Amino acid sequence: MISIKEVTKQTGLTVRTLRHYDHIGLLLPAGKTDGGHRLYGEKELKKLQEIQFLKSLGFSLKEIAEMLANEKHDWFSGLQSQLNYIIREKEKLEQMEKMVTGLMNQFTLEGKVDMQQIQQLIHFSQQNKFMREEFLQQQFKEDKKKLFDLLPNVNSSDPDTLEWVALLAQIKKHMAKGIESVEVQRIIRRLLEKDQELFAGNEELSNAFWEVRKSQEKSEMTGLYPIEQEVLEFVEAATDYFFKKEAERMGGES
Repeated sequence: MISIKEVTKQTGLTVRTLRHYDHIGLLLPAGKTDGGHRLYGEKELKKLQEIQFLKSLGFSLKEIAEMLANEKHDWFSGLQSQLNYIIREKEKLEQMEKMVTGLMNQFTLEGKVDMQQIQQLIHFSQQNKFMREEFLQQQFKEDKKKLFDLLPNVNSSDPDTLEWVALLAQIKKHMAKGIESVEVQRIIRRLLEKDQELFAGNEELSNAFWEVRKSQEKSEMTGLYPIEQEVLEFVEAATDYFFKKEAERMGGES
């Protein structure tokens, strides 16, 4: 048998925790020394491992005591119940991750985060999935809908989304310089390259996307964070100017 201090070294538990387990009857020592110090044998150490395992799964000490005391305990049902709990908690954490990512991306876009923006992001991150799917079915054919799932989402941290966010943030930064500025036109060129990469030259799908994007209501229905109307109009005007200059350049070369 080994002493309580040796058990703490092997398990990482504190003496106080082991004393508490003894006090509530969860794990009784195998015996005690003449000086009154608790001693533990192989049987107790095995039970302690079971306690630590079940505790790591989120079971309470009371539940663990009942599970270990009842030889006919329905372990499968208990573990299934705990698995369901873990899945729900995982979904909550994933939702929180998306919300925090959305706030970070929104900070990149706006340069600030206020309570109104937080409320908006909560609203969009909790958007009813079935409502979104139904709207996409109405707006796009099945092949288009699948491609639409690849569109950037403010609550995502994938590289493509982060670049979209950065480009829109740069647009807002340089808007005062006008659509003809070198900085704005450089960003527009990259936005068009991103559009080409995303839609693979499918002009019909690209146009359908921008029609949705220009509508605050439709953007919300598809789970896209609405961009200010003035920014969208600025991007559209700057894009028209880009194509105009490209046509002039090509005409001059012919």
